[in-house]
Amino acid sequence: MAGLITYVKESFGELKNNVSWTPWPEAQKLTVIVAVFSIIFSLAIWGVDTVFSRAVKAYFEMIH
Repeated sequence: MAGLITYVKESFGELKNNVSWTPWPEAQKLTVIVAVFSIIFSLAIWGVDTVFSRAVKAYFEMIH
């Protein structure tokens, strides 16, 4: 258990002293960019899924 506590303390120390963090305004800007692209990508996947669903449905209605 003591090893785990030491590990956590050292991890926090490394995060605080050795990691270079992105400035807060840039992090916010990048977060917005990721959110926008995620929404656009999800809408594109939804559109392709809708088209393929209708195509498969039409195919099976045609052969039935």
